[in-house]
Parts: sequence; structure tokens; C-alpha cells
Amino acid sequence: MAYTSGRCAVITGAGSGIGRALALQLNREGCELFLCDINETALQETADQLTRSDVPCSVQKLDVADRQAMHDWAGRIDAARGQVDIVVNNAGVGLGDRVEEMSYENLDWLMGINFWGVIQGSMAFLPLLKKSEQGHLINVSSLFGIIAVPSQSAYNAAKFAVRGFTESLRQEMKGSNVHVCCVHPGGIATNIARNSRGGDSSPDDRDALFQKFARTTAESAAAQIVRAIEKRKPRLLIGGDARFVAFLSRLFPVRYPEILRLDAIIDQGSPD
Repeated sequence: MAYTSGRCAVITGAGSGIGRALALQLNREGCELFLCDINETALQETADQLTRSDVPCSVQKLDVADRQAMHDWAGRIDAARGQVDIVVNNAGVGLGDRVEEMSYENLDWLMGINFWGVIQGSMAFLPLLKKSEQGHLINVSSLFGIIAVPSQSAYNAAKFAVRGFTESLRQEMKGSNVHVCCVHPGGIATNIARNSRGGDSSPDDRDALFQKFARTTAESAAAQIVRAIEKRKPRLLIGGDARFVAFLSRLFPVRYPEILRLDAIIDQGSPD
């Protein structure tokens, strides 16, 4: 029997990518689901793909950047179920712009989802996790929460912040029933680049460049996250690219951009 069978999980950003893959796997394993996404159509598509109708699933259109909405959702789940076992703060968006060209509007949009969405998801659901016999809080950072990349200053800022917040919270939860894990995916084949903001390149061009480096499927990423939950891992690097670059950044904390030729990689996605 799977570890997650009979448990209850909350997943943000469940309309696509890792969030959808997690929902599908956990449903197959018999885990009750509470799913949210700002894209109601995509969220319903996830729900329609679930193979086990005998396992409860509730969907909620929700902007994770909306603090009151997030806490209200947690309150409704608390009233209905009393506790949850797994929370995966996965919702995220992309923004590709150099600092001199980036608008505050786009910066606020990204930070609201990628940073505040994780913070609010953690704080809203931590009381419910503490009611579980064994709670698991999974916050999704990124490889870009380990290294910095040109044109990704906003994304880097949010993902580095998620890493710091999660590692601090993990220390605070030591000795409690709540396991805290920070996840750093490398290139995952999702639509995040296509739906990103910023820059002059088209969605097709952004997606084409991103897919060159997306060597891990969302399904593989989801399976690794589920294993990290079962094994109570404090940190998870997903993909050989994430493991290699994390190692390289420790060896060369100042020189890694030069070694990886990050400027040249980003320039591939710039319009002619």
C-alpha cells in the first residue's frame, strides 16, 4: 500500500505541470485531494483526468496571492475535515526581464504568487498539518533558488526567499509532527515559460528555449516529490541538471555564471 493512501493533500497550482502530475499520482494512490488554481478551466481538466472516482477530490478556483482567500480556503477545509496530512505549495509563474526594463507591476505579480503564495499557503495550513498524526509541508523553490541567472532577478528573488523561509521553518518544526521540505526542480517540461511575462520574445520563442533545458517530465518530478514525502527528506533536487549546478555553485560560488555561460544561454532567447 502506498504511503499516501488514505491521507489528505492540498496542492496549489494543480491546473498544470507538477501540480497536475502530483494530483494524478496521489489520486491513483488513494489520497484525498483539495486542489486549487487560478485557471478554473485547467483545474477542471485536472479533475476530469483523475482515474479514481472513489477517492474524494475538491477543486477551488483561487489566486494564491490573495491572502484572505487562501486563509478562507484553509478555514473551509478545516471545518470540513479537521486536518490535512500534506500541503504542496507549488503554484508559480515566470518573468523574464532585465532589472532596468522590468516593471513594478510585473514584479509585484510574480512576488505575489511565487513568494507570498508560498508564505500564505504555509501559514494558513500549518495549523491543519499540526493536527495530523504526521504532517508534510512541501514548498517548491527552484534551481533558480540556488543560482542566479540574468533576466531572472524577480524569479531568483522569490525562489531564494522561498528557500530561506522554508529552511528556517524546517528548523522551527524540528521535534514536531510536521516534516518540512524545500524542493528545487531543474528544467521540468511544463508550460511556465509560455505563460510567463516580460521581455520582447514571443510565448512560442520563450517556450522553445525553455524546452531545450527541460529534461525532466512533470510526472517524474511528482514521483520524486512523493518519495521525498515518504522518506521525510528536508531537501529535494529534481533532475541531473539541478544536482550538477547545485554542486558547481558550491565549488565556484562566484564563478559559476562564467563557467555555465549563463549570459550566452539567455541571449539565445533574445529576439534578433
